[in-house]
Amino acid sequence: MTKVLGIGNALVDALIMLENDSLITELGFPKGSMQLVDEKTSASIKEKSQHLDKEMASGGSAANTIHGLARLGIETAFIGTIGEDETGNFFQNDLEKSKIKPLLKISKTPSGIANTMISKDGERTFGTFLGAAIELSGDDLNLEQFDGHDYLHVEGYLVQNHDLLENILKLAKQAGLKISIDMASFNVVEDNLDFLKIMVDKYVDIVFANEEEAKAFTGQEPEEALETLAKQCEIAVVKIGSKGSMIKTGGKRTDVEAIKTTAIDTTGAGDLYAAGFLYGLIHNLGMKRSGQLGSLLASTVIEKVGAKISESGWKKIERELALMQGNN
Repeated sequence: MTKVLGIGNALVDALIMLENDSLITELGFPKGSMQLVDEKTSASIKEKSQHLDKEMASGGSAANTIHGLARLGIETAFIGTIGEDETGNFFQNDLEKSKIKPLLKISKTPSGIANTMISKDGERTFGTFLGAAIELSGDDLNLEQFDGHDYLHVEGYLVQNHDLLENILKLAKQAGLKISIDMASFNVVEDNLDFLKIMVDKYVDIVFANEEEAKAFTGQEPEEALETLAKQCEIAVVKIGSKGSMIKTGGKRTDVEAIKTTAIDTTGAGDLYAAGFLYGLIHNLGMKRSGQLGSLLASTVIEKVGAKISESGWKKIERELALMQGNN
């Protein structure tokens, strides 16, 4: 059975349903922004939102992808760092409950938490405390963790730690894994461009990028960016929002339409697209169907709040997947 290893920032999402925007105003955050906060501010947000409806969900880009793959029946494991606290226990328990093998480093630093404050109009404002999540280092990794896996999926956010990302990619290549990377954020790409280009060129087989990330990486619009990316890796995927996605491999381009739906919250759309696409790849469904499955997962996760697909959403996906595999 094909096994997929994910590596990324181990974060727990605290989804806070605001009654009004007074908390955001009090914190001094621009509405709709993502602010990195310290432990004290994170604790303050928790205290000030105690009376509000709140949901907890394990998060982080690569972890979201691994959760999607696990739910589709792929054998998975995840490497990240958590603290010795309630938040860290929640993250680990969520992995285990989802049948994902936890390969977690435990730190004395509090666990990372993304305080996601959701306004009445659906706008999300983040106060993210990275905490233990960013303490993973190259020295924490060894070849044994990679052996026995077939694919590695890594989030682009890790590129901010050059030594860590290079060590991850070297070990994965040494162990013979296919490597996929989600570029994660255009500003992270811009800030680490020269290094990221070398890493993609030397090690990466599959690249996922949205149009902003693709432009940051290549300086080009989506179609030209796809061509450039495809010269650097085996499979290039450029996602263009409501226009769908474009895939190029072996000199052949495949266009995939987006699935029309009502977007409530776009958190996790790219992560779940990657899960669907990788599942299709593992099961030899071809580029078109793999892209369609990615689109199906992405369109389903944005129909509700949070980066996890609902049970009814998964039932819909399973029906579609059975039809897709039956026609393959």
